[in-house]
Amino acid sequence: MTPVVLARRPIPRPVRWGIVAAVAGLAACLFGVLRLPQALFAAYLAVYLFWLGIALGSLAVLMLHHLVGGGWGFLIRRTLEAAAGTLPLMAILFLPIAAGMPEIYSWARPGAADDPILRAKSGYLNGPFFIARAGVYFAVWILLAVLLDRASGKQDRTGDPETTKRLKTLSGPGLVVYGLTVSFAAVDWGMSLEPHWVSTIYGMTFMVGQALSALAFATFMVSRLAGRPPVSHAATPQRLHDLGNLLLAFVMLWAYVAFAQYLLIWSANLPEEVPWYLTRTRAAWKGAALFLVVFHFAAPFLFLLSRDMKRTAERAGAIAALVLSARLVDYVWLVVPPFAAAGAHPVWLVPAAGATVGGAWVALFARNLRRRELLPPRDPRFAEAVSPS
Repeated sequence: MTPVVLARRPIPRPVRWGIVAAVAGLAACLFGVLRLPQALFAAYLAVYLFWLGIALGSLAVLMLHHLVGGGWGFLIRRTLEAAAGTLPLMAILFLPIAAGMPEIYSWARPGAADDPILRAKSGYLNGPFFIARAGVYFAVWILLAVLLDRASGKQDRTGDPETTKRLKTLSGPGLVVYGLTVSFAAVDWGMSLEPHWVSTIYGMTFMVGQALSALAFATFMVSRLAGRPPVSHAATPQRLHDLGNLLLAFVMLWAYVAFAQYLLIWSANLPEEVPWYLTRTRAAWKGAALFLVVFHFAAPFLFLLSRDMKRTAERAGAIAALVLSARLVDYVWLVVPPFAAAGAHPVWLVPAAGATVGGAWVALFARNLRRRELLPPRDPRFAEAVSPS
């Protein structure tokens, strides 16, 4: 077997590009907040949830890997760690959402108490409690990411098997806490955009979507790094096949959860639930819904059924990029339509907000990725990553 060469791979250009994009996007956002504040905040929330989804999904998939092992995880572990390491930045980038609550959420506006439904929910949906809950969510997520990162760094230095056990011990409860906090955050930041509407499966759609975003992003990164050692030695067709199978599983799971929610609301046909889908399946949003059916499920599903498509880095990366693009459209489809129906047109500000959040995120991610070797060389299970099987 060809010896594995471990080396640090500096990635300066993504950092520079990310900073330039963030600055340019920020300039456009400053213009937008003066002219179309509600539109800008809606667009910002959509792209913010997209990038936060990659970070949180990476944290969840990382903990899953520590629990179950498997050679596929070593191939993407550094990407997952670097993405989870962006959570402190996402906490800072949440501040515009907190500041723009009255523009985003109807329950935070003056006169909300005149609505009997909002008045009944005011004990939960109110500004101070909303911000306090967000603080708890980020504290928990960042703590999990820091503890995992420190243990991983110790493992790199010492190779102590006890550190591997610690990573596994931390990941079990961590996944439970992740599920609870993300479910509540999904209700706070997404479902409460239309507080008259309720879905008990909404939190699950966010969790599945985040895991799918993380796997797609990690697969795309593997395709970009597959020609560089040491990733080139570990990115075997079998490992790419494993990643493709995981991506396929979560594509199907997302479709199942999304369709289950639609089926339940359609069959119940309740006046307080149906308008949520009517808003998102009329006018231009009907095209977005069809886009999701075709490019978020049907096309990736068919591509990932092919053994050859999954075992080639370039093709796997192209499928992952398609899934990531569809994930962004999904977040826009979830967040933007009610604002457009109210007369705002935030879809035109999505690129500006996306450049701001995405540029800063990519710059920090690239910086995080440079901190360690691209594969974990002293993990006792490291041989699985370079095994030809």
